[in-house]
Amino acid sequence: MTQKAVVLLSGGLDSATTLAIATAAGFECHCLSFDYGQRHRAELNAAAEVARAQGAAAHRVLTFDLAQLGGSALTDTNIAVPVEGVKPGIPVTYVPARNTIMLSLALAWAEVLEARDIFVGVNAVDYSGYPDCRPEYIAAFEAMANLATKAGVEGRKLSIHAPLIDLSKASIIRRGSFLGVDFSLTVSCYQADDAGRACGVCDSCRLRREGFEAAGIPDPTRYRS
Repeated sequence: MTQKAVVLLSGGLDSATTLAIATAAGFECHCLSFDYGQRHRAELNAAAEVARAQGAAAHRVLTFDLAQLGGSALTDTNIAVPVEGVKPGIPVTYVPARNTIMLSLALAWAEVLEARDIFVGVNAVDYSGYPDCRPEYIAAFEAMANLATKAGVEGRKLSIHAPLIDLSKASIIRRGSFLGVDFSLTVSCYQADDAGRACGVCDSCRLRREGFEAAGIPDPTRYRS
């Protein structure tokens, strides 16, 4: 029987590559995306396209509204998305508790599916300012998951896989390209328009563009100008 896995799928470059890695490892992938009040909701359409293109067994979109809390440029329209380039420290695009909430919901679905593996595309190299993208965070969440679930208590160990966590953007792009990921379907921009076209100047766009250049692979991103 094929082993099931829950894969967090934002619709961006990293999560698309993570899905390809899980699929290549032989998992039956059940993708989970989130409408959490993000201003770049075009990524949800991209996630659906990526899931279809990669033959995912299922794709669901769950809704919770972090825009009610604000505190991030991705959920609060009163906070500008930075466009001056990546700077040291925790950026204003950090969304408080987002990864913890998303992983918790993935954990719930994994229990329902009787899946013992969760894949997430967090990266500690390009987004080193995000506290919930660090290896120690992933290890701590995995430990919590095995303490707080019926599966874990009954000895069915749950594993959180973060296969991109120590890779550069260029390395991620090369890995995804090798696995046949269609990056033209993905949306990474923090302020993409409704058609999914990228601004080209936000932190995520800069890192994506630089990654393709460093990887020596043509950038298929659709830019507004």
